[in-house]
Amino acid sequence: MKRFFAVLGGMGTLATESYIRLLDAATDAHRDQDFLDYVVFNDASVPDRTEFILGRTSEDPFDSIADDIRQATLIGASFITLPCNTAHYFFDRLQALTPVPIMHMPLGAVAQMQRSFPAATHPRVGFMGTEGSLSSGIYRSPLERAGYEFVRPDADLQDDISYLIYHDVKDTGVFSRERYLHTVNAMLQNHHCDVVLLGCTELSVLNEAFPMPDLPIIDAQAVLAVDTVRKARELRNQNRGS
Repeated sequence: MKRFFAVLGGMGTLATESYIRLLDAATDAHRDQDFLDYVVFNDASVPDRTEFILGRTSEDPFDSIADDIRQATLIGASFITLPCNTAHYFFDRLQALTPVPIMHMPLGAVAQMQRSFPAATHPRVGFMGTEGSLSSGIYRSPLERAGYEFVRPDADLQDDISYLIYHDVKDTGVFSRERYLHTVNAMLQNHHCDVVLLGCTELSVLNEAFPMPDLPIIDAQAVLAVDTVRKARELRNQNRGS
């Protein structure tokens, strides 16, 4: 039986498109049959995760995401990816709905952080993400367990980060390299960070558009794409051997 995985996307759509591009690039395919087998749920109608987490709306995103989880399970997905950092606020409840493993993007990003920028040499990690992710602690807890100091942006810098997420990517789709570079440098220099963690897939869109490999950056979505390819190849090899 063919093995495939499911992508729970649409939060937001440009970020999902970026993830798929990263995924396909990491596959290093040279013919149609080299690409991975996957199904994408671009559920753009999922209510805003941050607005709910912060109590600004009563529209709970959980039911919409849970429905996608159930559908992915019914069609036989071997595993599920969730390329929305803030949605990991619901991770344990979502995983409880299905025997199909859901990849945990924050934990994967922290694992890559440990490989690329160990806490012994890069202790201060500046977090860039939504206010919902900040409030929920989905990155703070695993980073601190791994021995890092979680550095939260001040209010002005968080406003700049939110502007990048909601105005530049979600609202207009018009990206500014200058604004993106300014926020990263503000995190590194003004907040005295050793490394920056991009914990929002809209920021990952900007990192794809304006890569800065010379700066100490961990892009959670880029890490998820590589981890997804590795897991999917393992499944494909198992399928061929069975």
